[in-house]
Amino acid sequence: EYPSSLAFDADDNVWLTDSGNHRVQKFTRDGEFISAWGQRGSGSGQFEGPWGLALTHSGDVYISDWGNDRIQRFSNDGALIEEFGGLPEGDAIHRPAGLAVDGEGNIYVADWGNERVKVLGPDGSLLASLRGESVDSKWAADYFAVNPEEGRLRYEADLFPELDPPYRRDREISAGVEGFFWGPTAVKLDGKGHLYVADSLRHRLQIYQID
Repeated sequence: EYPSSLAFDADDNVWLTDSGNHRVQKFTRDGEFISAWGQRGSGSGQFEGPWGLALTHSGDVYISDWGNDRIQRFSNDGALIEEFGGLPEGDAIHRPAGLAVDGEGNIYVADWGNERVKVLGPDGSLLASLRGESVDSKWAADYFAVNPEEGRLRYEADLFPELDPPYRRDREISAGVEGFFWGPTAVKLDGKGHLYVADSLRHRLQIYQID
C-alpha cells in the first residue's frame, strides 16, 4: 500500500518501502515474494510511513522513517544495526523522504520538512545542509513576466538568504527564495561525483558536484 521507493540488489531482487503498511518488502525480479519485515510504531526497528530506501554494496539497507524523523540501517535480513536522528535543534531531520548512500557510508537525505538536503557521515553526524542554489523556476519567471511590479519588489526585497521555511507569504518575501529547495523528495548519486535532487514543488532537478 502506497509503495514509495525501490532498489535492486546485487542478485537483481527488488526491495521496496511499503509505506502504507509500515514495512519493507523484497521480491524477485519476476515479482515472487521473498520476505517482509517491519511494523508500525516509534520503537527501534519500527516505522511510521517508511519512504526512502537505499542499498549498499555490503548488503545493508537504509530506510528513511518519515513519521519518526530518523534514518534506520538494517542488515539484509531485517536486523536493526543502528538508527540516526536526534540531532541538535536546527540540524534535526524533519520528515525525511528519499535518500542515497555513497561508497564511504555518507548518507544523503531529502529533508522534506526542512526544505533541505542533509548530508550525514557514517556515524550520523551532520556534514552539510544544502538549501538549494538554483535560479528562478520557469513558473516563477513566467509569473514575474506578467506581474513585473511584484517581481521588481521581490527582487529588491534583499531578504536572501535569511529566509526560513516554510515559504508561504509569497508577496512578502524576496524572489531569492526561488533558488531554494521546495519539497525535495528524492536524491540520487551517479557514481561520477554528482548528486541529483528532485526539487518537486519547483518542478525541476538540482544537480551538485560532490567535492
